[in-house]
Amino acid sequence: MSNTNTLVNITMVSAINTALKYAMSIDDKIVVLGQDVGKAGGVFRVTDQLLEIYGADRVIDMPLSEALIAGSAVGMAVSGLKPVAEYQFMGFSVTGLDQLCNHASRIRSRTMGTKTCPLVVRMPFGSHVRAPEHHVESLESLFTHIPGLKVCSPTNAQAAYDLTIDAIKCPDPVIVLEPLHQYHVKSSLQEANKEYTLGKSFVVQTGSDITVISWGDMLCRTLQALKSEAYIDKSIELIDLATLSPIDYETIITSVQKTGRCVIVQESCLSNSIAQDIAATVSNRAFSYLRGPCQVVSAPDAVIPYFRNTSRFLPTAKHIQDACNLVLSY
Repeated sequence: MSNTNTLVNITMVSAINTALKYAMSIDDKIVVLGQDVGKAGGVFRVTDQLLEIYGADRVIDMPLSEALIAGSAVGMAVSGLKPVAEYQFMGFSVTGLDQLCNHASRIRSRTMGTKTCPLVVRMPFGSHVRAPEHHVESLESLFTHIPGLKVCSPTNAQAAYDLTIDAIKCPDPVIVLEPLHQYHVKSSLQEANKEYTLGKSFVVQTGSDITVISWGDMLCRTLQALKSEAYIDKSIELIDLATLSPIDYETIITSVQKTGRCVIVQESCLSNSIAQDIAATVSNRAFSYLRGPCQVVSAPDAVIPYFRNTSRFLPTAKHIQDACNLVLSY
């Protein structure tokens, strides 16, 4: 299977499916496992047709046990396979943290580099969809706080394809967080033209007045918020964090040194968050360049409510604009 196509109007779901098909076609060590990934093609159809193409030995329907899925993936990875495990929703991943934290992340250090754990765990995250409790979560800080795990989050079809391919190639465990609200948004994908790289941020647009950083669904909402007429005469540099751990601080610091202002927008709660870490690091490493304090836009420290109250819970365009206006006032 060749990866030289240019695809237009493709959803993130289709882009991930295309990446999995391509990767599995060139490496027979890649195994996909999870609940309903085979016959059903995945709860969101991400693994559609993989069972028919690659068979039950490489596309494995697992029992309803996230701990078993993670443990099986770890065992496969240290035995020479390259498992790609799927959790149906981020909220379910907590029961698999034992295997990911105590085993997957430590294989390299535990064996003094003689073994690695090349596994990928994919899961949808984020809210603003009609789903019950535990199905809409933004718990990315749980994973980024674990040394030994790499964590990334695509925001469009191109990012989803590129980061999925990179995650599968990585010799260490990678958590891929896929924004649920962007699953069926269409964009273009050039399979042969790589734009996103694991470990690097992506500059969506360049500017000189303010640096705005975000990821996942919030990046898309930030981009829409900053299309307001009030910002026509403002030069905004927008950065897609893309890899949440390790964070590409080189790109961020270089940008802030140019603009002197920084706003970070996230969907997860504020305390002990990725956004706070970025704000603290920017304040430390680029203090003499800042014209004003870094601002963080986030959800409150509360459990994500049911759908009818989500709009009151998540950061809005006004929240993003207010933070940018405050920083631009300095």
